[in-house]
Amino acid sequence: MPVGIFRVCLVVITAIVNHPLLFPKENGTVPENAEEIIQKMKEREESLRLEQLRLEQEIADQEATQKALEKAAEVVEESKEEKVRWDMWTALSMVIFLLIELWRQDFQEGNWQDTGGEEDDMAVLGKAFKGVAFPDKAVLASFYEKRILGTTGDMARMREMVEGFADDLLEALRSVCNRDADMEVEDCMGVGSMYENWRVRKPFVCDLIVPFAPPEPYCFRSQTWCSGDCFPPDEQGYGTIKVCRADEDVTGCICDKTKLGEDMLCLLHSKANTTRPSSEMEDLLCFKNTQYLDADQVMKWFQIAVTKAWNRISHKYEFDLSFSLLDSPGALKIKFRSGKSIAFNLTPVVQYENSDVYFISHFPRRGLAADLPSSTHWFLTFAVYERRFIQLVSKTLPANACHVSCLQILSFLHGKQCSLTGPSGLTNYHLKTVMLHLLQARPSQDWAPEKLEARLQDLLKFLEKCLHEKKLYHFFIGNGKVPAELGFPIIFQRAEPLNLFRPFVLRRDVYRKTVDTFHEMLRNMSALINEYTVHIPLAHTNGIHKDSL
Repeated sequence: MPVGIFRVCLVVITAIVNHPLLFPKENGTVPENAEEIIQKMKEREESLRLEQLRLEQEIADQEATQKALEKAAEVVEESKEEKVRWDMWTALSMVIFLLIELWRQDFQEGNWQDTGGEEDDMAVLGKAFKGVAFPDKAVLASFYEKRILGTTGDMARMREMVEGFADDLLEALRSVCNRDADMEVEDCMGVGSMYENWRVRKPFVCDLIVPFAPPEPYCFRSQTWCSGDCFPPDEQGYGTIKVCRADEDVTGCICDKTKLGEDMLCLLHSKANTTRPSSEMEDLLCFKNTQYLDADQVMKWFQIAVTKAWNRISHKYEFDLSFSLLDSPGALKIKFRSGKSIAFNLTPVVQYENSDVYFISHFPRRGLAADLPSSTHWFLTFAVYERRFIQLVSKTLPANACHVSCLQILSFLHGKQCSLTGPSGLTNYHLKTVMLHLLQARPSQDWAPEKLEARLQDLLKFLEKCLHEKKLYHFFIGNGKVPAELGFPIIFQRAEPLNLFRPFVLRRDVYRKTVDTFHEMLRNMSALINEYTVHIPLAHTNGIHKDSL
């Protein structure tokens, strides 16, 4: 009982002590602290709300950026796909274009090589021949007999006289040269229109080439554009000539490219076999500080040697000899006391390996001729093979075949037109190349003398076709149908065809002038021929015997 009462009293006392009204001063700060806490809580809530808004804004910005990046990636991917598709179409279009171009070139090459004998192939042009009055057989026969046929005897006499004098001059040249140091000169050979019997325009000029070789122990090693060496397109048809020792390795030894050291010796080359110094290489007519033969040096040497040779034998002749052209090493002129003169070219050449292809120092070219890339570049001439080909084919043609007559008439007409309107890009060599192509393409019976008119038209049409396409391929280079009897080097047969009209693509002014001159020649053809033709009565037109051609 007392314990219970004590417990009750203890509870009452505790309640009284803890009553808030009993100690007002101590508990007076409670309300103020609550308001401060509430204010702080509100501020905290506001800051949290602002932080939430900031985070939501950042999240929204990140989402927008991510969407923009995804959209940009999609655009890039689509552009890549479009570019890939475009590149594929571009590449495919280029391949198709190249295939069409190759097919077109092959077709054109096959056209003049395989089907050139068909009349339909010659009818490709036509515009320039519309309204052209072409001379008939009787007029052509009279013109050929009156204007051209009479020059054959004059050419034969001139060739004989020039060849005899040239042999004597070269013999004297050998006697004045130092056999141990100077170039060795061989016998001359006649090439060109005078020796192929188709030159018609005066003055007659004989072209003679003179092969020469270096003194022992040196030799020439040639490099051409089709021998695997790197030659740019504008140097096709040219080559270089290197002066080497005869015992020097063709591929070269590393001893002249690498410093072996003082205590090392090359077992292939001794001191006695070392290459001559630069000054002595120049004595061998090489370009300065190189081993390549210099055409300008050769020109100077040859002119000096010819002058010395003439001084030795001049007392034997009753005429004077002089150089007619300063830029050509062997352009000579014989002047008689009567005032008459004879011009001929005596040009030094270098034999290509063991063939009859020659590097020529200065080729008398006109029209499309461009300057040599450098004096170490030599032009290749196939004149000996051209002469042999004409001789070989002539044996299979009918008697009095008209191939030479066609070329003579065409050369005369073109020369006459150029004398009236000025020079053009065409040369006699282009005209001969056209004739060689048709001579190979057409069967032998098509060159019978009574078919002179038809073949002359074929020559003109083929030439117009080549002018229209700006393509006239060299007859021998790239022609796999060259007769094996000629012994023509296979390296040139396998080479890419050489377009003789390539300069027309680069020089449009020359091309325009050439085409205009050609068309003017066609329009004036009848007048030019009638000027040198006697009047033929109509009743006798068909009575001219075909042998008159």
